[in-house]
Amino acid sequence: MSQIRSNAAGVIDTGKAASPPLKAVDTPLQAALRRNAPGYLFLLPWFVGFFGLTLGPAIASLYLSLTDYNLLQSPNFVGLANYARIATADDKFATSLHVTLVYVVLSVPLKLVFALLVALLLNRGIRGLPVYRAIFYLPSLLGASVAISILWRQLFDGDGVVNILLWNLFGIEGPSWISNPDTSLYTLVVLAIWQFGSPMIIFLAGLRQIPVDLYEAANLDGASKIRIFYKITLPLLTPVIFFNAVVQTIDAFKAFTPAYIISSGTGGPIDSTLFYTLYLYQEAFGYFRMGYAAALAWILVVIIALFTAFSFLTSRYWVHYDD
Repeated sequence: MSQIRSNAAGVIDTGKAASPPLKAVDTPLQAALRRNAPGYLFLLPWFVGFFGLTLGPAIASLYLSLTDYNLLQSPNFVGLANYARIATADDKFATSLHVTLVYVVLSVPLKLVFALLVALLLNRGIRGLPVYRAIFYLPSLLGASVAISILWRQLFDGDGVVNILLWNLFGIEGPSWISNPDTSLYTLVVLAIWQFGSPMIIFLAGLRQIPVDLYEAANLDGASKIRIFYKITLPLLTPVIFFNAVVQTIDAFKAFTPAYIISSGTGGPIDSTLFYTLYLYQEAFGYFRMGYAAALAWILVVIIALFTAFSFLTSRYWVHYDD
């Protein structure tokens, strides 16, 4: 039993060692931050890019869509006036939206069909497959460039290569395809179909994932190639078709460079190639109506979001996964 002693200062000493001070206990949030600190440090460049280059400008654009802003003066808050003008007093908005929808409806299905046909041909085990794959993928890398758009304008001009071939081979005098409002949009559709390389590569990867046993069993049962395609290949390829359809449709809604170059930035002739993004560009950098252009941009975001949501809601009825 320890003895109680009193020192010179009058402090009672019990003979026991002093207890160490209690350490502060981290909260669950502090513990998680301490544990994940290295991961957040490596993600810091992405966070800077996301908040500084994506989320921040998006919020600023949303605010500018509610203002009258011309880049030279301070934004003047006008509420929903820009959106009201779009809905009631802007004929070009309806025209550009109609042109864009026609372009999307024509170019996306035709591009996917052509890409699937080429992928089926390449999936037959031909020699030099990597070379053909690279050659067919090349247009997807170059198709949206300014150089290809200029080349396309030269091909379909009144005295371009297409009309020269029509005259020399068939004796047909073709029109100036890009100057004719009845045909100008279809030249852009053809350009979009020519850029089939990206969905083709994805289709080819999907075809490689289909089990060979299914084809062998179908051949033993005497199924024709057309029946095998519709009963085996197409159903098992629906997830890939769905992915390609969503991605290509979003890209088609955002198409800008071909229409800008081929029409010299006017959307002509008679607004036949006035894509939505081209009209947005004219409002922003042609007339310096930045607030109005921001409102147009947010309407495009809503249109793409509605299409994507509709695609995912309807996919349950036609997209077949492994389960």
